[in-house]
Amino acid sequence: MAAIEQYVIDFVIKLRDKHNLNQEDIATILGVKRTFITNVESAKNRAKYNLSHIDKLADHFGISPKDFLPEKSLIKE
Repeated sequence: MAAIEQYVIDFVIKLRDKHNLNQEDIATILGVKRTFITNVESAKNRAKYNLSHIDKLADHFGISPKDFLPEKSLIKE
C-alpha cells in the first residue's frame, strides 16, 4: 500500500476515534457496508477510500477534503 493511502486511512481512524464513532458509523456516513471499513483498516486487504468517500467524510465532519492529505508528498526517493 502506498504511504499516501495509509496516511488517509490513519487520518480517518483518528477522526473516528476523536468523535467516538465506530466502523459502522463511518460505513453509514459513506453508504457502504461495515465490512468495507474493516477491509480498509486491515493491513491484509487492498480496499481503500476513494475521493468520493473523502468528500462525504469531509462534508459530514465540516472539514475540507484537503485535510485528509499530508502537507507534502510522502514519496521517498
